Amino acid sequence: MADFDHIRVDRHDGGIAAVVVARADIGNASSPEMLGEIRDAFASLSGDRDVRAIIFAAEGKHFSVGADFAFLQRLTGMSASEIKDTVYANFQGAARAIYRCPKPTLALVQGAAVTVGCELALACDFRIAADSAIFQESWIKLGIMPPLGGTFLLPRIVGLGRAMEMCLRGKQVRSEEALSIGLVSEVVAKDDLAARGMELARELAASAPLGYATVKQSIQRALESSMEAEWQANLPNQALLLGSQDHREGLAAVTEKRAPVFRGE
Repeated sequence: MADFDHIRVDRHDGGIAAVVVARADIGNASSPEMLGEIRDAFASLSGDRDVRAIIFAAEGKHFSVGADFAFLQRLTGMSASEIKDTVYANFQGAARAIYRCPKPTLALVQGAAVTVGCELALACDFRIAADSAIFQESWIKLGIMPPLGGTFLLPRIVGLGRAMEMCLRGKQVRSEEALSIGLVSEVVAKDDLAARGMELARELAASAPLGYATVKQSIQRALESSMEAEWQANLPNQALLLGSQDHREGLAAVTEKRAPVFRGE
């Protein structure tokens, strides 16, 4: 794993890796450099067989206060092709690397998760919020749109009406409302966020890697597909899983009344 200037990657027992934004001094504002590092970290961890689950977190008071305003000012002087290259290579690159990661991904959100931070959290499989968390897709207040997947994911997670409120009005959603609309799976005290995140990460890390990746990819594909196409795609995928060592281990564990030990084989 390469050294990074704006994030760090922590390794924990049990195959848990944590990608941690470490720029609390500026509220974790999202620059192209930071997003490029997040992209590279998730891409590397995705291919690491020793990693079984990935936590995405940030130091300091906030998860992310949004895009770096100095960078947004620079964008106003760029051509459309330059903007496209920057957004795709770094910002969309990070969102894509998180969303397409075959491993379990878990965002731990405290304080503000605004624009870029909100969309990167949406790209994770699960989100746990501290009671201080606030989610906001306030791009519209700057006259621009959510470019990292929010317009696709939010309606599917919270419903069309609530997604309209967040994207077209820039509505703030606090932790308890986020829980009630399904934006997060849990709300905990800020001091308990890291411990609860690690607990869930260990549960996810115990999943069968091949099965988890296949089901995750199937769900994501189904968002853009049809039922008939899913039935067709699931046949070869299920056949592959039925022939895996993990499936045999799962059967043996149930028969022997013990916890399974999956190896991704």
